[in-house]
Amino acid sequence: MYNRFGKRFIDLVLVVPMIIILAPVLLAIAAAVFLTSGSPVLYQGERGGLHGKPFRILKFRTMVRNADQVGGGTTALGDARITRVGAVLRKTKLDEFPQLFNILRGEMSFIGPRPELLQYTSQYSGLEEYILEVRPGITDFSSLEFMNLASVVGSGDADAVYEREVLPRKNQLRIKYVARLSPVTDLRLFVHTVLRAVQGVMRHVFPGGGSHGDH
Repeated sequence: MYNRFGKRFIDLVLVVPMIIILAPVLLAIAAAVFLTSGSPVLYQGERGGLHGKPFRILKFRTMVRNADQVGGGTTALGDARITRVGAVLRKTKLDEFPQLFNILRGEMSFIGPRPELLQYTSQYSGLEEYILEVRPGITDFSSLEFMNLASVVGSGDADAVYEREVLPRKNQLRIKYVARLSPVTDLRLFVHTVLRAVQGVMRHVFPGGGSHGDH
């Protein structure tokens, strides 16, 4: 009941006021992206959603235009495709804000298995198939563990490292989320994610205490 109805109700109660409150921030970020690197302002990447149904995840564009045509799907450490504004957005997680509209449209949830590329979700088997029984989310156990994904995959063949070392672990953590799905689990992940995001913003605003890459 919680997975089918409760999570969606909570998402709608939270996302509408959040979009209204954050509207000035969203517009300011959109303007910064447009003025520094032109259009499009949003990146719309295809992902595997609930029951494997494809949808387009929304993010503020942090790379040069047509970046997917000049590189792989995984962002490498020091990836030359990342723009100056994009680097800031990635470090502070502000590039993820447009996913509020994915939540509004019912394609995502605040908490849930981080959505994956279709080339990977189409190959899910066994327990991995349960990942697609839950609406994908902005954050989960895998998001927290791989918050600095670029540093994990390094500056070489990021896609190969991701497929070999990261994807299996991410799917283990996605399955862990499905197995522990509950209001308490979601609340804990929400709080931990907010705290990590605030720490990231503070490190950027006040450099010197430490320093993201998403797939």
